[in-house]
Amino acid sequence: MRIQATDATQSGVTDPSYNLPHHTLSVTLTNSELTFSWTPTMVVFSIAMLIATAGLGFMIWKRSGYSAASGWLEVLRFIIVALVALMLNQPEWRETFEPDQKPVIAVLRDESGSMKTDDILPAGTPAATAATPVTRESVATGLTAPDVWASLNEEFDVVIEPFSGSATDAQGGTDIESALSGMLDRYPNLLGLVLVSDGDWNTGEPPARAASRFRMSNIPVFTVPVGSETRLPDLAVTAFDVPTFGIAGKPVRLPFTLTSALARDHAAVIEIKTSEGETLTRDITVPAMGRLQDTILWTPQAVGDFELTLALPTADEEHDPDNNTLSAPISIRKEELKVLLIESYPRWEYRYLRNALERDPGVLVSCLLFHPDVSVVGGGPGYLEAFPEPEVLSTFDVIVVGDVGVIEGQLTMEQASALKQQVASQAAGLVLMPGFRGHQLSLLETELDDLFPVFLDTAQPRGWGSATPGQFELTELGARSLLTRLEDTENANANLWASLPGFQWYAGVTRAKAGSEVLATHSSDTNRYGRIPLIVTKTYGTGKILFMGTDGAWRWRKGVEDKYHYRFWGQVARWMAYQRNMASDELMRLFFSPDRPRTGDTLTLNANAMSVGGEPLQSATVIVQITAPSGKIETVRLQPGGEEQWGLFTGSYVPSEPGEHQLTMTCAENGGTLDTTLTVQGTTLELVGQPARHDVMEEIARITRGEMLATPDPVLIKERIAALPEPEPLERRLRLWAHPLWIGLIVLLLTIFWIGRKVAGVV
Repeated sequence: MRIQATDATQSGVTDPSYNLPHHTLSVTLTNSELTFSWTPTMVVFSIAMLIATAGLGFMIWKRSGYSAASGWLEVLRFIIVALVALMLNQPEWRETFEPDQKPVIAVLRDESGSMKTDDILPAGTPAATAATPVTRESVATGLTAPDVWASLNEEFDVVIEPFSGSATDAQGGTDIESALSGMLDRYPNLLGLVLVSDGDWNTGEPPARAASRFRMSNIPVFTVPVGSETRLPDLAVTAFDVPTFGIAGKPVRLPFTLTSALARDHAAVIEIKTSEGETLTRDITVPAMGRLQDTILWTPQAVGDFELTLALPTADEEHDPDNNTLSAPISIRKEELKVLLIESYPRWEYRYLRNALERDPGVLVSCLLFHPDVSVVGGGPGYLEAFPEPEVLSTFDVIVVGDVGVIEGQLTMEQASALKQQVASQAAGLVLMPGFRGHQLSLLETELDDLFPVFLDTAQPRGWGSATPGQFELTELGARSLLTRLEDTENANANLWASLPGFQWYAGVTRAKAGSEVLATHSSDTNRYGRIPLIVTKTYGTGKILFMGTDGAWRWRKGVEDKYHYRFWGQVARWMAYQRNMASDELMRLFFSPDRPRTGDTLTLNANAMSVGGEPLQSATVIVQITAPSGKIETVRLQPGGEEQWGLFTGSYVPSEPGEHQLTMTCAENGGTLDTTLTVQGTTLELVGQPARHDVMEEIARITRGEMLATPDPVLIKERIAALPEPEPLERRLRLWAHPLWIGLIVLLLTIFWIGRKVAGVV
């Protein structure tokens, strides 16, 4: 039931501040009317109630002798009942408004980095041909040109806007959800939206969230995906993981990753060029639709800063040659590596390891040989008379603990604790190499127990010996590790480990601890946990640990001298000392992780600060000032690591700019200053050459009850827009039956009715 009250179309009544959900829209009042939400049952009940009230009132008035007071009271009773009857039928005052503006059609164009992918071929062109594709960006720009939509301007307000990442995204990217929600918030009379994109969103909320808002507002989204759902033929250098620094005269491993979207294997010769003009080459074969991970060895001869560039030759059918090169900086230094060997008896592994390291001009070797059978420790050049004091111990980069333990004439509990602190706080490396005398078993009763990457068999302290030589077997992780790479290629390395001279003794090990990495196991001997782990690594605190479960590596010298024996131990020592040598002087050391951070990564800064006398400081004011490439300066105050990590100070920093950052560390207590550089790689969220995400575009259209138009045809798109229904007028309803004034009026009339009965003497 409707009762029309006014027609404001002629009167021109306007409410410029009419509030709608989420918007403020200028509208014009076009119609006002009173409506009821009644049902036949409720109407019959209301009429019956009114008839009964009227009949009862007349009887009461007649019984009172037609008294005037009684008559007015019964009239008031009838009015109250009539109001209640009206309330039961839910009267509402409904106002209809028309927007003052034309409905808006929004056209969103994606202009993020991925839209530069040129993977749109002319119609009917096979992807494998050499036809020149056009970029997604050019197609999207053509679809969103103002003259394309000029024919709709008479009926709609057409708004064309580009979008990419969110305003707070410093790394770039595609934020489809923010773009859609922004249009919904800024245009309250939005009738429909056209989204032209490749669907590759990588920042912000999922687009489905904004699509749900469009669905609730009954606004369809027409999506036009641009770009191929499959990668066009392409080769790319996706990673070139050059270390932060290298040592002059020592081989530097340069890992790289190549990917292929070709339908065939691609054989090529890659080149690595240095900034000094030196060139390295390698024959490679990238598998079809796969990737290749490999390493090239480079032995720098000069000290200084270099830039290395890896170049992959292009293929004839390749569509994007720009991603075939990648560059990275590296600093080449003169090595000064300090190693401490601690041993009980001068067994063969100790002798050959000491001799090999002493012949290395970049390594300074110190030895502590206890000789339990004699009253004095071993002596000679490089030998220590006693366990070093803390200020001397902190200078060692790598410590090798052989067949020694906490027993009389060897280590003490305090010295074992000092070794633990050196690893945890000073980023030193620790090599655990037990022997057949089983002295290392006593270390499990000290603080060094936490550092062991394996569980030792207490029932077999002297290990296991055999007349038949045992062999190492690399695990899957060991086959990829640089520590066990004794040959340049993976196949040659696996064959070498299988043919190395065997060992005739190995330690009593049950299994590896959680969090450790097993690089090699016994090739044949097992226990209830599987193969016996023999080469195991672990990270503890800021340092690294390696467990060598046999002392027979010296046998690798058979027929080749130090070639493999020294290469293995040289790689171990330099791997362990890598972080300590990032930046250091006599009083301070600064190392960070990861060593090649990307923008947005959390960079952990670790520093060691020593007093003028060389002892690690437990509390100090250590400040790192970081200057970004743009000149922006940030200051990070490093906090002490605590009582358990003396000499260690830690902090964190999140780089937001790619490029070379200058780091200056100062310590007020020792007056030291340390300068170094940090190269931050840019994080590219927008990847050129990746397939378009048609599934994302289809989901947006489906949720909003729009349509995905796979063919980028402007005529077809405008036909869909023109077919949209006229926007429904806006309504505002005032529920009279639930309004407080309505309820208050009934209560007031009931009060008057009761008082009137009292005055009339009826009650």
